Amino acid sequence: MQTDPNHESAPIENEGGLLVLALLSLVAGAAAGLVGAAFRLALEWAERLRDALIIVAHRDNAYGFIFFVTLCGVATFLAAWMVRCFSLHASGSGIPHVEAVLHGLVPPAPFRLLAVKFLGGALAIGAGLALGREGPSVQMGAVIGHWFGWASRRSWPDCRVLIAAGAGAGLATAFNAPIAGAAFVLEELVQKFEHRIAIAALASSATAIAVARMILGDTPDFDVGALHYPPATQQPLFFILGGVAGLFAIVYNRALLATIAAAEGLKFAPIELRAGVIGAGVGALAWYAPSMVGGGDGITQRALMGTEIFSAAPMILLLRFALGHVSYSAGAPGGLFAPLLALGALFGWFFGAICQYLFPGADIQPQAFALVGMTALFTGVVRAPLTGIVLVTEMTANTIMLLPMLGACFAAMLAPTLLRDAPIYESLRTGTLRRERALQQNTKT
Repeated sequence: MQTDPNHESAPIENEGGLLVLALLSLVAGAAAGLVGAAFRLALEWAERLRDALIIVAHRDNAYGFIFFVTLCGVATFLAAWMVRCFSLHASGSGIPHVEAVLHGLVPPAPFRLLAVKFLGGALAIGAGLALGREGPSVQMGAVIGHWFGWASRRSWPDCRVLIAAGAGAGLATAFNAPIAGAAFVLEELVQKFEHRIAIAALASSATAIAVARMILGDTPDFDVGALHYPPATQQPLFFILGGVAGLFAIVYNRALLATIAAAEGLKFAPIELRAGVIGAGVGALAWYAPSMVGGGDGITQRALMGTEIFSAAPMILLLRFALGHVSYSAGAPGGLFAPLLALGALFGWFFGAICQYLFPGADIQPQAFALVGMTALFTGVVRAPLTGIVLVTEMTANTIMLLPMLGACFAAMLAPTLLRDAPIYESLRTGTLRRERALQQNTKT
């Protein structure tokens, strides 16, 4: 092993070993892209099935309502039951667990997590829980990366690289955003720039997207109407939006942690029973307002197109805020990104609509504020501004709002940092480690 004379403590990878690692990353990325694309198709099928069942069940209001609500409750019950019986690490997003693995705090998840995350996520999100596809995709990608490292008998440092690369491929596939997948690995998962991980993440994201686009197509996830570049006189409004989003992010983080703690405090009810009750409640909401449940992509799209109803926006915002937190506390597989982006888009659109009313001669486009609001709230909650900016840019194929995004993300990150609010995945990782220690103690006893 050679060393860099200018950085004697930093080993330089043997060229042959690095080439093998890069090739494994390409293959692992392709596999993660295939699984991630299949997961997206499964979620789309489940959403169509849910909507069709609502239409059919409405033909017989009383019995149809009972049938549909029971079905949603059973689906989430089964999702949480699978987690408890087969892989506790599959609960929730899975990103905090992947981070803990990459930091050497917990062992990698077993390969059976892949099936639990796939099936459980499809059941929970298909039932209408306000959860995202990215958490399961990231964790499944990490498991795939680890499997390739194990199968090829690589050392733990190489397996760690492949885990990170697979996770990045999972995020890239979930949102059709390859650059964001690589950025997410470095900015959030490992939180530092490592050359080997950077090479592997770029390789895996590239092949993941190549495979996924052959299956899903190459169109951006969201359509955005024609936007004009906002003049300098509007820039302060984006700073204000970012600051308010940062304060909103503090409320979001603390409310989520409080909701999880409250759910875990219900010791008398098994986790699958709690999940079933939550699923039944979400099913009842879907019966009356089917567009309000699920990951929230429809809400994001309406905000980006400027077709949301102004008077209804605050109620929808509060409803989705509560629904997302309650859904995550169910303990079923599902992530935070998609519901968070929906909240950010609606919040930004509402803020822009207010500015449009207050400054009628300023030619303000509320949908531009919706786009910036997605990055601002994401940054405030996760504290990964680069990932947020690149992610939203790739998902919308829009580069006009990059400078407003930058200003808004600055303010959104400054506010919670000054108020010492921890990033959400750091807080969730602490809970993951606590449950891991409890699991080890139960195993010993």
